Amino acid sequence: MSSQAFYDIRAAVTREQSAPFVIEDARIRAPKNDEVLVKILATGMCHTDMIVRDQYYPVPLPAVLGHEGAGIVEAVGPNVKDIQVGDHVVLTYGYCSHCHQCSDGHAAYCDEFYPRNFQGTGMDGETALQDAKGEPLHDHFFAQSSFATYALSLENNAVKVPADAPLELLGPLGCGIQTGAGAVINSLKVTPGSSFVSFGAGAVGLSAVLAARVAGATTIIAVDVVPSRLELALELGATHVINSKDEDPVARIKEITNGGTKFALESTGRPQVLRQGIDSLGLLGAIGVVGAPKLGTDSTFDVNDVLLGGKTIRGIVEGDSNPKQFIPLLVELYQQGRFPFDKLVKFYDFDQINEAAADSERGVTLKPIVRISQ
Repeated sequence: MSSQAFYDIRAAVTREQSAPFVIEDARIRAPKNDEVLVKILATGMCHTDMIVRDQYYPVPLPAVLGHEGAGIVEAVGPNVKDIQVGDHVVLTYGYCSHCHQCSDGHAAYCDEFYPRNFQGTGMDGETALQDAKGEPLHDHFFAQSSFATYALSLENNAVKVPADAPLELLGPLGCGIQTGAGAVINSLKVTPGSSFVSFGAGAVGLSAVLAARVAGATTIIAVDVVPSRLELALELGATHVINSKDEDPVARIKEITNGGTKFALESTGRPQVLRQGIDSLGLLGAIGVVGAPKLGTDSTFDVNDVLLGGKTIRGIVEGDSNPKQFIPLLVELYQQGRFPFDKLVKFYDFDQINEAAADSERGVTLKPIVRISQ
């Protein structure tokens, strides 16, 4: 650390819309107040990283993205109470902890969710990162910006995990895996003996399949167009799979479930798939929506079908989870062998970050994890 209380780091910088990530020398300031400085071991790559890189969401550039970080606490600010240097942590989304939604246990719907996760600075309007020329880099992405060797988070979004858990694997629990599993367990509250359909068998959709099995659903259906994903869904606990290129998923779901599914999740971000999900619900069925298309995207449904069927369409952010409780729960389930999300991931070195992004976008890899530090 220099005399000016900055750490020298390496960071993957997004300088222009849709441009490749460029690994650069940079600096990050020391933690203050309730901040935690984390040496990042590995970071998951999520669909949101790519849509921000491509400016579907207007995060200012140049920026350091990355929001599924896992690492070891290097330093803490003076107001940090429960986290210590050396703790193993998973970094999750930012939230204020004091608005009505946060106080009611729904931090994913925080009044300040957008600025804390997408405005490109801290809540004070300042960045913590500088490039090699001393120019500011937009950061605080999901209150972390973990495509870097070090990241700053707040104590409330740094979640301690057991030291005997495989830390480099755990970063995706901070967003993508938490979203799929939480949608099933926290939001939809899938019940034992029920039916559940995952529209999309990517990392989020297959995390939902894993969670539906944990929740005790006895009919678990995965819908996708990639045969290898459907094969993996069967391995992870799906009882049925449907390739929607080959057959009508709505008709097939109604046949399997004798009239319609009780629960469904849409993770593709495609309006036409959401419509299929709504149409596949049985009486009093509920569908969660986690797939994120471009801002302003419209979808449609048959109003009378929803009205007379008593159907529920539920938007879900971050699996509606309390991360301090839910992430350790997922770690425990993994360690018990009941939530094998490691079957979804592939590791990449830091200098392969653009390959990881390309493989994710092409569907070659379900959940890339980028090894940042050794």
